[in-house]
Amino acid sequence: MELNKRSKVVTQGVQRSPNRAMLRAVGFGDDDFTKPIVGIANGYSTITPCNMGLNDLAVRAEAGARSAGAMPQMFGTITVSDGISMGTEGMKYSLVSREVIADAIETACNGQSMDGVLAIGGCDKNMPGAMIAIARMNIPAIFVYGGTIKPGNYEGRDLTVVSAFEAVGAYSGGKIDMAELTGVEQNACPGAGACGGMFTANTMSSAFEAMGMSLPYSSTMAAVDAEKADSTEKSAFALVEAIRNQILPSQILTRKAFENAISVIMAVGGSTNAVLHLLAIASAAGVDLTLSDFETIRDRVPVLCDLKPSGRYVTVNLHQAGGIPQVMKMLLAHDLLHGDALRITGKTIAEVLADVPAEPPGNQDVIRPWDNPMYDRGHLVILRGNLATEGGVAKISGVKKPKITGPARVFESEEACLEAILAKKIKAGDVIVVRYEGPKGGPGMREMLAPTSAIIGAGLGDSVGLITDGRFSGGTYGMVVGHVAPEAAVGGAIALVEEGDSITIDAPGRLLQLEVSDEELARRRANWQPKPPRYTKGVLAKYAKLVSSSSVGAVTDS
Repeated sequence: MELNKRSKVVTQGVQRSPNRAMLRAVGFGDDDFTKPIVGIANGYSTITPCNMGLNDLAVRAEAGARSAGAMPQMFGTITVSDGISMGTEGMKYSLVSREVIADAIETACNGQSMDGVLAIGGCDKNMPGAMIAIARMNIPAIFVYGGTIKPGNYEGRDLTVVSAFEAVGAYSGGKIDMAELTGVEQNACPGAGACGGMFTANTMSSAFEAMGMSLPYSSTMAAVDAEKADSTEKSAFALVEAIRNQILPSQILTRKAFENAISVIMAVGGSTNAVLHLLAIASAAGVDLTLSDFETIRDRVPVLCDLKPSGRYVTVNLHQAGGIPQVMKMLLAHDLLHGDALRITGKTIAEVLADVPAEPPGNQDVIRPWDNPMYDRGHLVILRGNLATEGGVAKISGVKKPKITGPARVFESEEACLEAILAKKIKAGDVIVVRYEGPKGGPGMREMLAPTSAIIGAGLGDSVGLITDGRFSGGTYGMVVGHVAPEAAVGGAIALVEEGDSITIDAPGRLLQLEVSDEELARRRANWQPKPPRYTKGVLAKYAKLVSSSSVGAVTDS
């Protein structure tokens, strides 16, 4: 049986001999020309600990694909380290890299007529970038997460990279000394793997497992553990079998799969970035998904897991407690998951979860029992109002006061905001506005981890609000609202806020409101002028011209 479909052209006759000649140069023998060509999209990079272990996994996937009867062809994709670029101009390239990764994988796979692709990623944008490409191409595909980092430790405390950002705020606020700041910084990241809490990377890996595009348990494995490499090899076998059976992403990335992913994200307390990325992937897959769907699912799904940034535990603890399959089985048992949704292995969700108990183990408290959740409803709230007519996203886990009305403190950039916080110019009751950081205005929609961590470190997390047309790191928590749309660069109301205006953030009421009359807003809008573009050449300039609103995923091909 000839298994290769798209790459079949290289086997047909003398006129195709140049193709065969070039493939012989990369290792093909006479018996290999009828085997499926499997792309290994390798996100390996020493730029970030998230990706520095990926090459070993790629080599293992390559061997697995070859053993399963395919011909693997490895190629590279890029990454941007969010943690390293945080608070700099470089962070403007982070969300842009999602599109570059998607375009690169699509280009390589379609350009070489590959029959399937196994994508390996680590840092935040690797995952949605790969899945956007997978949805576009619709060839058999599987995603392999490079794995989470293990927690750092300092003086008996578990640390993540967010601990280092918060320590800066605590030091500037006089709450810790330089010795402790140095100790936290030196011990926060002990080795390979993506950021350890339920931040964006672990949120998206969990979502992909829930959607059926990754193997069970794979999304919460530690990068340095042997089971991660073993799972990678099994993923290659699963992909080759999917090629044989022509199980396509379009059969898996259905409306039910996206609803399953949102339910799991709510249950684990995942990142606000999941909203942006799932909207973008759904767009590529041709699935109708909106911000309202997140709110609908939030109303019925509790937060079951006690995970950082607002909780106590990290993702390796979740893995030890039963991982994403345990969370999914609890949701399935309460009719909050589509059990008939298909997985890449050809089995349904219900079939895969058949032997998983409906309640978590009693000897742990990472995953709470159904009748004792962390929160009765999901933590990602969609806010609307005259400041966000298209919507904004708040993450309210760990927030003691989910409603605040206070004077606006307006900043035109993340840097200006951080400088004011560190200089102790922000007071309890203030509502910080950081604008012109949206998809077009930034451009690139930077994450505000440095300012939000500085607020937490200064002890103002429960008394200061922050709204932005930019994004937040998955490590952010507090009374913060991101993805405010329309953004300032296109004349959204956030561009019209003036210093001292009263702003209300009301998470229970799902409201984001500028307490200014319609007449005054109309006057300000008539006087508003768009700012000239910050970049006129290069990838950021192209991105700013193409990118859509964050309310539909900040996609570049709509």
